[in-house]
Amino acid sequence: MDTFIALADPTRRRIIESLALSETSFGDLADQFEMSRPAVSQHLKVLREAGIVTARADAQRRIYSLSDDALDEIDEWLGKVQKFWTQRLDKLERLLAESDE
Repeated sequence: MDTFIALADPTRRRIIESLALSETSFGDLADQFEMSRPAVSQHLKVLREAGIVTARADAQRRIYSLSDDALDEIDEWLGKVQKFWTQRLDKLERLLAESDE
């Protein structure tokens, strides 16, 4: 699944923000949301399939954490976009400087 599709949902973004603070058990994570546990589980499934979240067993609990390379696709895309805007803004700065002369 595409990372951008996985991040399109605000609930999944909140899950990622929570996991960015620390790894969390499913129960503790689900308690943060006003929705059913199966709904939270579905969101986690989407994030796992996108490679953003990993899960490991700890006795009878599932512990979720962010994948080490979870947002590489986003970072790469942002780099391209930032380069575009940096070039445009640099050009605007030069044009404004020339008009002041």
